[in-house]
Amino acid sequence: MPETASRPLDALNKARNKRVIVELKNNRQYIGKLEAFDIHVNVVLLDAEEHVEEMEEKEIDGKKTMVKTGNKVLKRKMGTVFIRGDTITIISPA
Repeated sequence: MPETASRPLDALNKARNKRVIVELKNNRQYIGKLEAFDIHVNVVLLDAEEHVEEMEEKEIDGKKTMVKTGNKVLKRKMGTVFIRGDTITIISPA
């Protein structure tokens, strides 16, 4: 079998025990060490941190509105987390 991953779960298996970024449908982001996953892409992260997109208040057309800045900021340290696969949009090496 070639060195490159031939199936999606092979690629995920190569990331096991490494730091990954997991982005969710609600725009939250978790960064941690990939401990385990299953065929549904449910994942367990160790030493996980939750990051959220920073918001700032701006005046648009005379109204104060909260807008996203594009920066991700640490919200909290979570430790070990289980994330349901159907909430995940992206898993990427950190």
